Amino acid sequence: MRLTPFIAAFAATAALCVAVHGTVRAATDPAPATVPGTATASHVLQPFVASYEAWYGGEPAGTATMRLTHDDAAQRWRIDLGIRGNRGFAGVLGLNIEQSTVFDEANGIYRPLSQSTVRKAAVLFNRRITGTYDWHSQTARWTGDIKQERREPVPIRYGDMSGLLINLAVIRDAEPGRALSYRFVDGGRVRDYEYRVAGQTEPVSVAELSYEAMRVERTNGGNDETIFWIADGVPTPVRILQREDGEDAVDLRLIEYQGMQ
Repeated sequence: MRLTPFIAAFAATAALCVAVHGTVRAATDPAPATVPGTATASHVLQPFVASYEAWYGGEPAGTATMRLTHDDAAQRWRIDLGIRGNRGFAGVLGLNIEQSTVFDEANGIYRPLSQSTVRKAAVLFNRRITGTYDWHSQTARWTGDIKQERREPVPIRYGDMSGLLINLAVIRDAEPGRALSYRFVDGGRVRDYEYRVAGQTEPVSVAELSYEAMRVERTNGGNDETIFWIADGVPTPVRILQREDGEDAVDLRLIEYQGMQ
């Protein structure tokens, strides 16, 4: 297994966990209509911390933590995802990926303000990237260990989100039988993400926890699949799976979560 694809796969999951704001469009058998971007009582943001098992290629690889916090004074939120490799090849590499997005929220709209990614693995693979979303100039820009072409200003528009914010938006928007559409603006890239929510829930078990969860699959990822499982009342996906060419790659499985003050 080559080092770079292995790290890139974990980094891609960090970027997801994930144009027009999270628009919900009716599927063939539409569920009751909802207003895009409107937070219902059950989807109001609340601080939490969640712990995951991290797997790669069907083998245990480490742990992951997702955390949502609120700065009352600044009226801003921050979501963090950290992945630490401590088993198998990830443990040998000493893999450690930290990603965060600072954002504000109004009427269910998650507006990114800044974003950062730190990747560490072995001695020769340490990278740090930071990004700023300037809503006055309607541009975003990234600096650090990033390709030159991705350092150019990226035009942004209301509703654009980072990968981690799309994670939260899927939790907010998912309803059986719905199609979800988001515009990903992260790391100097712009992509449209399309998802389909299954019509029925299915059982998902991780460690000692069991859930009835909605399966949410990205439909325009080509050979790279991303699948979320969303359970009612759980503020974070109970499982996030990335598959490459039909094979399981990175797999984050929720083992514990709790609200925070």
